[in-house]
Amino acid sequence: MSSSFEKQDVARSPDTAARPLRKLRGFQFFFLSRVISGLGSAVTTVVLPVLTYERTGSPLLVSLVAAAGTLPYLLFGLVAGAVADRVDRRRLMVAADLLNAAVLATVPLAAALGVLTGAQVIAVALVSSSLALFFDAGVYGFVPETVGKEHLAQANSLIYGAESIVRITGTALAGALMVLVRPAGALVLDAVSFIASALLLRAVARRPREAAPAAPRPGFKESVGEGLRFLRGHPVLRTLTVVGTLQSFAGGAIVGQLVVYADRGLGIHGTDARIGFLYAAWSAGGISGSLLVPRLRRRLEAFRILLLILPLGALLGVVVVLSSTWWVAVGALALWGSAYLVVLVNTMTYSQEVTPAELQGRVNTTRRMLASGLGVPLGALVASATTVHFGIRAGMSAAVVSLALAAVLVWTVHLRQR
Repeated sequence: MSSSFEKQDVARSPDTAARPLRKLRGFQFFFLSRVISGLGSAVTTVVLPVLTYERTGSPLLVSLVAAAGTLPYLLFGLVAGAVADRVDRRRLMVAADLLNAAVLATVPLAAALGVLTGAQVIAVALVSSSLALFFDAGVYGFVPETVGKEHLAQANSLIYGAESIVRITGTALAGALMVLVRPAGALVLDAVSFIASALLLRAVARRPREAAPAAPRPGFKESVGEGLRFLRGHPVLRTLTVVGTLQSFAGGAIVGQLVVYADRGLGIHGTDARIGFLYAAWSAGGISGSLLVPRLRRRLEAFRILLLILPLGALLGVVVVLSSTWWVAVGALALWGSAYLVVLVNTMTYSQEVTPAELQGRVNTTRRMLASGLGVPLGALVASATTVHFGIRAGMSAAVVSLALAAVLVWTVHLRQR
């Protein structure tokens, strides 16, 4: 007997009436823009903390730059979502890309002139991440418009899988670029990648929207409130938002403590190359996990996927925490990363499927604000504090506890609705 939660799952559109995703030219341009821009951004995530430390010598400021990717969601998440739902999304994304290119280009220019300061690097990190937030707010509605809801699971799995691949490639490329052209010069690649992304997005033909009776546009505050009310009034999305926040808490705890775990838990010290294998295993697992989602969605409803994958993720976390052998830890981290991405892509796809087109930016940016903006930094903070007082295995266990709570939540909801 299906629960009422599962009955609310979105109905599938017949594939026979739609072209294959590979033949949707608009998605091809968009996907290529994400790959190119993602490669440049992966380089920047390594370069900006290095530049900050070079200019300031402050570990605290380096942490601030590292947190810049999620901080804007807390500061501007609701605003960005409302803006994305009130303007042409493609134009918003193109403008964000071009502005980001200009902002990043100021760093190598200032370095060439000998006037680059730590304050400028920090400001660039925060402004660049804020522009990326507005870009992402546009993406939430742009992808369903471009591919149609029947292709969302496949499209999202390809996007997130490609992001994992370019993240691995870009972080490796960053080291070589910093040697060849110095850290500031390496940012030229990201600036150019944003320009290329903007040009590709401009090539995506806009879909004509169905004519609708003219209606007075609500005020900005009311516009934000509409998105919040929809999210609050949708029981499945409410649950998935809590699940996403708990999972992001786990992700922040894992990644934030991985170097300490390698040193104190596995005996991998200093510049040992096996540390890189731990990070690569997590990202590589994410690639396989993202590619699993379309197959799972063809067989299971979105909520049932969570019933299976969340307990599995918590179990794999226990294996990582208890492991004292590096190759066992690498394997368990890869499988854990796979389960993590299955949950992420599955919940994002479901949210885009059930959210009305005019609310995509507001609803999904709010979900991301709570998950990435709150969950990731809070998970890193709690795990690090736990490690200081009780040891690294206790610190890593914070991630397991968070995932276990998410699993208990979805199973409790499922059993209550039977």
